[in-house]
Amino acid sequence: MVDRVLIDTLNLKAQNFAAQWAAKIRKTPQLKQYSVLSGDALIELNVPLYSQLARTLDRGLDRSLVGDFFVTMGRKRIEEGFPVSETIYGINLTEQVVNDYLMNDFAPDNAVRMYQAMGAAFKTAEFFLLGCFYLTKGSLEAIYTMMNKNDAVSEALLKKYFRDDFFFKSG
Repeated sequence: MVDRVLIDTLNLKAQNFAAQWAAKIRKTPQLKQYSVLSGDALIELNVPLYSQLARTLDRGLDRSLVGDFFVTMGRKRIEEGFPVSETIYGINLTEQVVNDYLMNDFAPDNAVRMYQAMGAAFKTAEFFLLGCFYLTKGSLEAIYTMMNKNDAVSEALLKKYFRDDFFFKSG
């Protein structure tokens, strides 16, 4: 079971975590699309991840809810002009922020909390890994749609290169 303090902290301090994430974004030269955004815009982009993670830690991993959240995020980021690779890197930095909190602030000096932090880190990793899977699906779906509508690429050619069979489905 995940400690209620962790779940509450993820919700209540989402802005603080997102600010830490934004600082990591600014230090990462590969994230060109993210780095053109203002600090406030970066924070707003990242805040919803902490609430979703808290919900998942509280209720358990629901592939449908996690899938819907990340598919939608993937579609949105493509529409906003973010490369898939940058979005996935950004997700990785979010996981780092959470793990830094778990190991440096949540767990120290308390054996029970250390044990809970290790369990939460495992569940967090599962959340973000599954999230990247669905984020990629949502991103590819958006690219497929754009190429079909905006660039008039034939359906046959798109199906040749986009072989994923989960397009346009929830979770």
